[in-house]
Amino acid sequence: MAHCCVRAHVTGKVQGVWFRRSTQGQALTRGVTGYAKNLPDGRVEVLMCGHSDAVSDLCQWLWQGPEGAQVTHVTLETLGDHHAQDHFATY
Repeated sequence: MAHCCVRAHVTGKVQGVWFRRSTQGQALTRGVTGYAKNLPDGRVEVLMCGHSDAVSDLCQWLWQGPEGAQVTHVTLETLGDHHAQDHFATY
């Protein structure tokens, strides 16, 4: 399996609905490292690194998010030689 890193920006009602913590739980379940952080403009930025199948699966989940979230858009950017820390953090 190939390893990859993807940065996502999630738009909609994604702050104040446990989006970051839920993303962390989903990432840990899939063995994905990286982070989820709130941005000043109301979006959530998510960095995901791991096996490409696991990262792809988490990217799909971002469209749903936790209960209470209303995702309207997700942008994805594949990163070249990027390596995340060995855990998944929230900021």
